Amino acid sequence: MPNSEVTQALLELSGGERTALDRLLPVVYEHLRDIAERALRRERPDHTLTPTALVHEAWLRLIELDRITWRDRAHFYGASAQIMRRVLISYARMRQADRRGGAGRTVVPLESVVLAAQTRPGDLLALDEALSRLEALSERQARIVECRFFGGMTIEETAAVLEISPATAKRDWTVLRGWLQRELDRER
Repeated sequence: MPNSEVTQALLELSGGERTALDRLLPVVYEHLRDIAERALRRERPDHTLTPTALVHEAWLRLIELDRITWRDRAHFYGASAQIMRRVLISYARMRQADRRGGAGRTVVPLESVVLAAQTRPGDLLALDEALSRLEALSERQARIVECRFFGGMTIEETAAVLEISPATAKRDWTVLRGWLQRELDRER
């Protein structure tokens, strides 16, 4: 199914045509699995979710979005990355609650969050809290962080999802890394 057919299936789905799901899943599955693999590379090695399980969890949440109007495949993949972030955050919160009685967290520099999140879910939660604060300031910039960090997307993929130029995405990403670092440092 070419990209235009994916977009057409998404438009039909937006119009209430639920049979479009049957055509859509086989076509987008591998790309969703790639997004999940990239997201899980940043997680601890013994994570209970596999890329397949993460895709399935995200898919179940995606098909529940009845009132969304899909613009195109980039919009769909961006929403998929956002949902995968929510799934991973939910798992991190459950793991932290189990391991630490839900209390306390360790905050580390942004550059170390990827490595630290493999063993300490609190670091991922601290990043999520900072991302929530960023979302209140700029939804687009929060989406850039989601696409880059949680979706594992390149600058070019992020730009396509957000319908901005790669130069803007790169410039924002550079600024955002500094902003996030300050936010994480503030919590120390």
